[in-house]
Amino acid sequence: MNEQVVYLNGQFLPISQASVSVLDRGFIFGDGIYDVIPVYQRKLFRPQQHLDRLTRSLAAVGIDNIYSHEQWLQIISNLLEKSEGADLLVYIQVTRGVAIRSHAFPLNTKPTVFIMVNAMSPPSKETRERGVACVTMQDLRWLRCDIKSTSLLGNVLAAQNAAQHSALETIQFRDGYLTEASASNVWIVKNHTLLGPKKNNLVLEGIRYGLFEELCEKHGIPMEMRAISQEEVFAADEVLLSSATKEVLPVILIDSKPVGLGKPGPMYAKLYAIYQEAKLQH
Repeated sequence: MNEQVVYLNGQFLPISQASVSVLDRGFIFGDGIYDVIPVYQRKLFRPQQHLDRLTRSLAAVGIDNIYSHEQWLQIISNLLEKSEGADLLVYIQVTRGVAIRSHAFPLNTKPTVFIMVNAMSPPSKETRERGVACVTMQDLRWLRCDIKSTSLLGNVLAAQNAAQHSALETIQFRDGYLTEASASNVWIVKNHTLLGPKKNNLVLEGIRYGLFEELCEKHGIPMEMRAISQEEVFAADEVLLSSATKEVLPVILIDSKPVGLGKPGPMYAKLYAIYQEAKLQH
């Protein structure tokens, strides 16, 4: 197998030859933004929405977006040509660049741009049929979770909490209300309605937010975005996770307590089926 090729600051090169300065602010401060675009059968899935979110996050932290959407897509297309596989994930990271260590923004730095393509590892058929377990904890992250920042220590600790309890994810709550999991958006189902937390600074707006809105409208599924209490999560008929890799995934246990009937439910089955249709049509 050929060595993986990545993109770094205008060059396509083997990953073993890709390196950045130890003074890069992404390394020193986690001062950067990232995004991940799924690829199905070598075709990008909702790339404009991902690049829009990348642009919003860069603007929110004052990092220059040095490429237009068209330039991003051309670079990604060129990298995909150098990558093997059909179903993939494109990881994009932009940091503020290299500068002497000082907290305030440095002047005249050039952003560091890194892109790599990895194989997608979706949940297995058995996992989907069985459903997954989650645990809960208080959301201890910063107050701008809407920015897709590389500063992910809070998410890392939440993910480790799940791993230590043999769970797939940690579902987080702030002041008694649902925010999101460590690497997923969280949805509940009650009385045949799909409910999700409101889009605000406490939740990263996953690309599936817009996708689910489109799919629910198209297929006549009631959907509501509002504050969701911790009690409502435990009383839900179904709880679902969504992300680029998970797509949509059923939760059957939270803190060792069954969700609904303790098995994947009809809303999950419907959403998963129409999600697969959307992938074929993209």
